[in-house]
Amino acid sequence: MGDPRSERPVDLHITYSQHFCSRCEKYFNADMTDLALPGSNYTHRVVSTAVRLVVENGLAYRVASWHLWRDHRVFVPFATIQNWVEASGEKRRNARRG
Repeated sequence: MGDPRSERPVDLHITYSQHFCSRCEKYFNADMTDLALPGSNYTHRVVSTAVRLVVENGLAYRVASWHLWRDHRVFVPFATIQNWVEASGEKRRNARRG
């Protein structure tokens, strides 16, 4: 998505490493869960921004998808955003309040 201060794009260059434990004779990967969920194509920041656009700003899923592309050059299908919002439970909590 980019640097939040300068609002300029940032390329992430990630070195993926696999290690071998000679004691237990198993391979394992370096932990990168602080950057993104395992198996995810999107960083935590992309997910939280998408959910915030829908929940706090009240944007429709398609509009939120377009906003991410227009402003951040990140393509996220609107159905993926819908899954994230439903998984977070945020929309239901806000619906009960209002």
